[in-house]
Amino acid sequence: MSTKCEGCRDGKELDFPFSMAFQPIFDVNTGVVFANEALVRGPNGEGAGTVLSKVDESNRYTFDQQCRVKAIELAARLFDPTDTTKLSINFMPNAVYEPRACIRLTLATAMKTGFPLNRIIFEFTETEKLDSVHVLNILRTYRDIGFMTAIDDFGAGYSGLNLLTHFQPDIVKLDMDLIRGIDRDPVRRVILRNTLNMLADLNITPLCEGVETADELSALRDLGVNLMQGYLLAKPAFESITVPSTIADVLAPAA
Repeated sequence: MSTKCEGCRDGKELDFPFSMAFQPIFDVNTGVVFANEALVRGPNGEGAGTVLSKVDESNRYTFDQQCRVKAIELAARLFDPTDTTKLSINFMPNAVYEPRACIRLTLATAMKTGFPLNRIIFEFTETEKLDSVHVLNILRTYRDIGFMTAIDDFGAGYSGLNLLTHFQPDIVKLDMDLIRGIDRDPVRRVILRNTLNMLADLNITPLCEGVETADELSALRDLGVNLMQGYLLAKPAFESITVPSTIADVLAPAA
């Protein structure tokens, strides 16, 4: 058996604690929460950096496995089981050596908690250089199992467009650097408009993250974006699900 498998099988514990915060992703047309993204935090809500600084080659596999377990266990406890709000989990492609072997603990956790597989989105960031064949194998396997898939920070990485020629995920999260100040920047709007047209032709749902102002939200709505995430709408909530009571007020100016 691979030493990598030995490093994470059966939910082997890490030597440091961590937990999760959840940040909602809104459908701004309806004000409904489409999904909540699980974001790693320290055991008392400390920032992600305090945890990620302890992850290295020796514990990467275990950490990736335990992040999935923690996210699903918390979501099963916090999410309303009667609605369709999805759980978005970040994963490290370099911490997956064989997709079907590495997914077993995730499947067991979902079964144990009763969390439906079709409510789970696996997203990855392509900002580190990756083996595209390996990534495609992971994404295709996850889709076959019944998970949704997403590319995070699209436009900031190495091979986003090349990846789309081989695999079309359910969702593409557009990098926040493209979104920032889009209401004031005609060049950004041209780039985003053409990117949105491309995604529509490929039947991929766009999601704009990092939305921080009502003017940005309004400009994105004018361009036809429905799914958004950002501090304007809601900040991450530690070990809890928060739908701000002001969401209608936030959306009203852009209606």
